[in-house]
Amino acid sequence: MSITDDFMAALSAAESSGDVSALLDLHGQGVTLQNLTDKTWEGVEGARDFWETYLGNFQDISSEFTESHEAAGMGVMEWVATGHLKGGHEVSYRGVSIIEIAGGKVAAFRSYYDSAAFVVPVQAS
Repeated sequence: MSITDDFMAALSAAESSGDVSALLDLHGQGVTLQNLTDKTWEGVEGARDFWETYLGNFQDISSEFTESHEAAGMGVMEWVATGHLKGGHEVSYRGVSIIEIAGGKVAAFRSYYDSAAFVVPVQAS
């Protein structure tokens, strides 16, 4: 298995269990993580905060990886995530995540996704 395969399996396990330990084991000490926000998380503790915050947005979430490839120190994963936000609103969105790999660990993680899926429609009264 590749690091990308291990990453997809660990993320799926974290989504179903809420335990990010196996996912964190794949991150190197100097890892950086970014999504569509302006913030960059750094190091393993930053990774813990990133993944726990990610999972904390959802009542339940499950990612289906539709394509993946790893070569020359980079892994690319295309996915569709479905579930429910906290409060019960159904969510389905797609995106791409990229990992940079150094020394058998994730050195950087970047994720790009359809953020419009998180807009909860206002209910008419």
